[in-house]
Amino acid sequence: MNIQEFEDKFKLISKKFNEIKNHLDIKNKKIILNDLESKTVESDFWNNPNESNLILKKIKNIKKELDFYSDIDNQYHYILMHIDEFNDDYNLEDSTIKELLDFSSLVDQLEIKMLLNDSDDERDVILTIHPGAGGTESQDWVSMLYRMYVRWIDDNDCKYKILNYHDGDDAGIKDVSIQIEGNYVFGQLKCERGVHRLIRISPFDSNSKRHTSFAAVFIDPIVDDDVDIKINDNDIKIDTFRASGAGGQHVNKTDSAVRIKHLETGIVVQCQNQRSQLKNKNTAIKMLKSKLYQFEKERKEAEKDITNKDKKDIGWGSQIRTYTFHPYNLVKDHRTNFEISDVNSVMDGNINKFIRSYLLNKMENK
Repeated sequence: MNIQEFEDKFKLISKKFNEIKNHLDIKNKKIILNDLESKTVESDFWNNPNESNLILKKIKNIKKELDFYSDIDNQYHYILMHIDEFNDDYNLEDSTIKELLDFSSLVDQLEIKMLLNDSDDERDVILTIHPGAGGTESQDWVSMLYRMYVRWIDDNDCKYKILNYHDGDDAGIKDVSIQIEGNYVFGQLKCERGVHRLIRISPFDSNSKRHTSFAAVFIDPIVDDDVDIKINDNDIKIDTFRASGAGGQHVNKTDSAVRIKHLETGIVVQCQNQRSQLKNKNTAIKMLKSKLYQFEKERKEAEKDITNKDKKDIGWGSQIRTYTFHPYNLVKDHRTNFEISDVNSVMDGNINKFIRSYLLNKMENK
């Protein structure tokens, strides 16, 4: 990259940055932050702990947004300072080019945050992965997706805890549920909801044949006390059981695992991450509330014909994304037609480009 190319690229990225900055209305966010912080010093702030915790969470999220914006703005001015030093004898170093590439990446991330404006986008999520037909093949695919999402969590300043984890019979994972906490997690991961297809040469086939496997990913927003969802005892069936499988640290070996079925919808959740049956039951109820909330939300969307459900039968023709390792390398999202040839990078958690393309596509089709 020569100096002219560097300057041209910087102008394009800067234009995009300034457009996003105007849309985000940083000044107004600072006013909102000040108003929220002023509430925390009021004498009756803790009279309603649930409402207080929601305010504290909003403060934390806004501060993260402002800090992130500040980092990008600093990067912008840092590069601007370098450009002012450019002359015919200036040696464009690799480190300076890297600064520009980093700036471009940060602006793309900021664009994603700009697109997260739905009412539930700020919520944390429960992510669940189930294998399709195919036994070991699809269970191994679940473990690959699970690793991909854990890598994404680590790379995007989020944290998670395992709620339910069942090892596969020979390899992989039968099913897994995790709770993910972070900034706008549901807004970012909602596009992952649906069936994911894998095409590869199977490591479990002695004849080295090509296999196709499926797994379903469910993304449910965690609802707080701001959403009123009542679950009566006669609405559910509760079973307790001993967790099975060779899950090591993931699996609780006492009779405290809890499975809850919602009789009207048929939704089933289970939790085994605690040794206390009561704690597992409380977590399972929380998981059920999230699923019921998402279930009702999707039902209303379907009635209005706003969007078709992303979750379909776990099989042929229903996938939202295909990950091909053979006969070529390609990951393609079938909703947006966005694709990346570096499959290994995607499996290492680099899915933000898919998130961005989904959000842009959704905005354009509104």
